[in-house]
Amino acid sequence: MTKEILETSLRRRATAVIPGGMYGHMTRALLSEDHPQYVTVADGCRFTGADAREYLDLMCGWGPVVLGYAHPVVRRAADIQAGLGDCVNGASPVMVELAELLVETIPSADWAMFAKNGTDATTTCVTIARAATGRRKVLTAYGAYHGAVPWCTPGSSGVTAEDRAHVDHFEYNDIASLRRAVERAGDDLAAIVVCPFRHDVRQDQELADPEFARAVRTLCDRTGAAMILDDVRAGFRLCLGGSWEPLGVRPDLAAWSKAMANGYALAAVTGIGALSEAASDVYVTGSFWYSAVSMAASIATLTELRETDALSRMESAGQRLRVGLDAQATRHGFEVKQTGPVQMPLLTFAGDTDFSVGTRWASEAVQRGVYLHPTHNWFLSAAHTAADIDEILERTEDAFAVVSRDLGSRLPQG
Repeated sequence: MTKEILETSLRRRATAVIPGGMYGHMTRALLSEDHPQYVTVADGCRFTGADAREYLDLMCGWGPVVLGYAHPVVRRAADIQAGLGDCVNGASPVMVELAELLVETIPSADWAMFAKNGTDATTTCVTIARAATGRRKVLTAYGAYHGAVPWCTPGSSGVTAEDRAHVDHFEYNDIASLRRAVERAGDDLAAIVVCPFRHDVRQDQELADPEFARAVRTLCDRTGAAMILDDVRAGFRLCLGGSWEPLGVRPDLAAWSKAMANGYALAAVTGIGALSEAASDVYVTGSFWYSAVSMAASIATLTELRETDALSRMESAGQRLRVGLDAQATRHGFEVKQTGPVQMPLLTFAGDTDFSVGTRWASEAVQRGVYLHPTHNWFLSAAHTAADIDEILERTEDAFAVVSRDLGSRLPQG
């Protein structure tokens, strides 16, 4: 069987044994037919699909890969720990070392707990907040993604009204809307959960207004509710100490995952000392939550991020990409928006309300070996060099040209 046929074969076989053939954010419904479903090998900022084609990657495993695939320092740390033990009867010393490193790195952290996924971390934060306050109500922004369990999943199938009975919403960056939600919760408000910027799928991204961030902090202080920063997606990619550190706003609890172990499965909750007792009282655990290999990988990842210019390299690469894409869009007669931090960008087309143009452009880019997404934010890694970005731009230039040629006057108008 050729590798070109392998991709098609895997999709067919998966349909027989996996519900829907694939699920969650990797479902085929969210990607074009040109996006490979299966990956055989990855290195740096490139991967090879089961279709035998190499791709320059702008999704980085949907965020976890911050230093680049197969980073040698991280792999070495993980391999050494794997030789000593991973999932055993007690925690490894690396758990304590990682907790110490997080407390040293994150100004709002006096302690740390570990899990496996971002959903674990956000749910644990909410549980701790309710335990600490004795209250029930939790506020989140409309459309914000905080995980895939009944209290927060964007889907409704299998979810009961009772699962969300104590969750209310506000408009991101809208202080008046936030205040109204706080008033509705009254003296039963346990927590406000907020993302560091608005990164809802199928929406232009929106950076946090510093006044809004400060309002979240003020309202939590005034009501005695816990402020939870969901830094699962952005954490350790924008600012090591927390994504709202540049705004001067620190949370009571923070949820972390994705980039903290460069692709190894790990999540964390950090919190202030006043919530340590509540954190020790709640019962949260998992058979694999204490696995040591991912923790060793995380220590190596965070050390690399602290001791090298990885964050500035990601920012430079993202800025180079943004400038290049803007120039290409103008040359080919498109009005586009590039929103969010340059390290986590999203490109959309003006007037493209159904994302048909964006999906077509993404498909053309993928056909030319650039893996990106039309409706979900992308991710840059420290492995993206200036040369890699220039190669990406050579290929996206062709994608713009083809879409402009084929759609012509039928392009949506902004």
